[in-house]
Parts: sequence; structure tokens; C-alpha cells
Amino acid sequence: MSDIPPEWSSYWDHVFHRLNKFHPLPEIPADWALHTINLVSEWVEQQYMAHLAGRPLIPPPPELDVPTILACGQLTFLLAKAYRNPIQLDIDMVRYNEALTKWETGMNEAHKESLLARFPPAKKMLLTCPSVVLDSGYRIIIWYIPEALNGYIQSDMYTATLGMSHHLRKSVTHGAGQWRTNGANFHATNGTGVTPGCINIAPCWFQQGRECQGTPPKNIWDGFMPEVSATLKGGRGMSMILQMQRPGLLASAAMRVMHLQQYWVSIQTHIKLGHWATSHGFEDMYQNLKHWASIYTGVAVMCTRLSPYHQDLKYPPEGFNILTSIGSYRQAMMHLINLGINIAYDPGVMVGYLGRLVRHRVQVDEGDRIVWAWFVCDSVHNYTRTPHPEYAKYSPLDLAMYEHVKYNQADFVRYGTLGLTCPA
Repeated sequence: MSDIPPEWSSYWDHVFHRLNKFHPLPEIPADWALHTINLVSEWVEQQYMAHLAGRPLIPPPPELDVPTILACGQLTFLLAKAYRNPIQLDIDMVRYNEALTKWETGMNEAHKESLLARFPPAKKMLLTCPSVVLDSGYRIIIWYIPEALNGYIQSDMYTATLGMSHHLRKSVTHGAGQWRTNGANFHATNGTGVTPGCINIAPCWFQQGRECQGTPPKNIWDGFMPEVSATLKGGRGMSMILQMQRPGLLASAAMRVMHLQQYWVSIQTHIKLGHWATSHGFEDMYQNLKHWASIYTGVAVMCTRLSPYHQDLKYPPEGFNILTSIGSYRQAMMHLINLGINIAYDPGVMVGYLGRLVRHRVQVDEGDRIVWAWFVCDSVHNYTRTPHPEYAKYSPLDLAMYEHVKYNQADFVRYGTLGLTCPA
């Protein structure tokens, strides 16, 4: 007899279980880029489950082009491979988060040393194969996916980044207060056309220091409110968004597998922001949100930057950021000092990680490196009153459950309909 509960007997019931009854799910406007994102992400999730169950793969939606199909197929295989390779650490990330102070910049070395003493890594390890890293409570801390980005995605990222050269060049500063853009943290390029710099691209966010805390005011003019990032203002903003669509799609599809609650919470936030922008006459913001092909608040684009150890403390502790890296560099390492882990960080890698909790750095001294770091801003989710997701958790029973789920081919032809059909 199988130990699999009967309510997991169909694909749709299983997906509903993964959502942990997070409902109602939002209805996505058919003319938004998010509608296509959801269609592709749903197929990626189904492929992932089929890989884990050892079942035949599902045909792709007919709307997809060949580059997208190939990119998603490669990613899905590696996500399943990572889930079959769990690594559990002796650290409780909930208690670790409680020890962090909210006013930190993530660069307070004295405090970080005390945290290391209080939460010492059990042993040092090197990761080179697809893996998921778990804490002592089976909360997922890291999804490590080497070779996640195929040639199509890397080419899209490279071409789009070349078009950002003006913004990247202007971003470099020389003051001591802004380490992310300080000129001392960038090295010269190898003549490939890549411009050193670090910029943020977001269709709707708060400028640094202007976040709305607590309940948003009834009159939007009584406090800080979201706006379009400076990089998207002007004539080239929409073309930048369109050039970024396929890489954004891939990161979003990965998040559907990595953290389904975060995926739907983020979609809900984007739709609420779209309604908010329309109701207040912010047409440029609405158009940017409509064509933004990512569930993430924004993306930081970094070229040839040296990153000291840091944490991203403005992000929700349960939320995954996603790093994607390409370039001509070789044999780089990403150091996760508070976990005692080093990971091979070769071009084409994808790393999903708890940005607030994982203290990390990447050091590349030779060769050009382009990083797109997809992030979620908790202040934006707060502004739309979107609930926090829970931590994504790993269960050894999942693998057995995937093998017993009764997949029905008819279930897999309804791409993009989950938001309308999931039981309430």
C-alpha cells in the first residue's frame, strides 16, 4: 500500500497541495507578459514533476518558440537533478534571521563575526553538481544549478547588457558610502564591449531610503510611493524591457519550481500594482508592468564587479533571489561564508538563495562577468498588502509522492488556466 494521501492523486490536486492552500489565485490579464510567463512556468513545473516521477515528458505549449523550449527543457532537467541531491546543514535559519538587526546594511563586520561564532558552519564543502541546501528544519536555503543558462539565454543577456552601457557607465561612483557602485570594486574589461557598472531595473519600486513602512496612506501623496526606476525612464526603457524578456521568463519559471508560494505572491503583487498605476493615471508605469516578463520586483545588472561579503537585508527572509552569471571568466567561486560552502560559479550558472540570510561574495579578477540578480522588494509587497510566503521546505516524501501521482494527459493541455481552476 502506498502512503501517499488520496488527495494527491491528480496533478491539479497535487499543485494545490504545493500551494499550501494559498488562494484565491490571481487572474492574470491575457495581454500581459505575465500571462505568457505563467503559461511557460506551468509547463516547466509539469516537466520537473515528470522528471522526478520518471514519467514521459509533456509536449510544450504551441505558443513557444524553439529557443524558449530548449532553454526551459535544460533548466527543468537540472532542477530535478538538484532536488534529488539534498544537503542538510546544522543551522536553523529562522533563529539566524531573528539574530539579524533590521537596520544593518549587511556590511557590519563585527556583528557578522559574532553571528559566525553563534552559528558556526559545521564543516566546509565545495559544490560542483546541482544541489539543494537545507537547514536543520528542512527549509531550502540554496538551489544551485550549474549550466542552467543555455546559449540562447546567454546571448540574450549579453546583447541586452550591451544596450545598457550608457546607464552602466553613469552608475560608477567614487564615494565611500556606496560600495555597490564604488569604482574601486570594478576591474577593466577584456575589450568585449562590456561596460563596468551596476544598475537596478524595475518597473515599479521604491527608491533607496524612500520605502513605505507599515500601512500605506489612504492619500498616496501623503508619503512615499512607488515609481519607475530611473533606468526605465526615457525613450529606451521599453526596448530594454523587451530585450530582457526571455532571461526574465527563465528566472520566473525556475521560481515556480523553487518556491511556488513566492511565485504566486509576486504575481499577485504585480497585478495589484497594475491596478494601482491605472487608477492613479501612471500610464508609463502601467505599460512597464504590462510588458515586464518577470515575477520579480526588479533586476540588478552588474558587470566586472568585485563583490565583498554582504547580505541583502531589505529582502524578505523567506524569499529567494536568483543570480544568473555569464561572461568570459573561468573558474570563479561563490563563497557562502555563514554556511561554510563554496560553489563553482562558472558562466551559465543559476543560484536561487535566501538573499537576506546568506552572506556571500564572488571574486573574479580576470575575464568579463555579467550578473543579473533578480530580486524581490518587501517594501513593494507591503505597499500592495500582499501576504508573506512561508519558507520553501524540502520533504523526502515528495520524491515518493511524485512517483505515485496519477498524471492524466488531459490535465496537461490546460496551460495557463490554474489561476481559474484551482479549488477554493
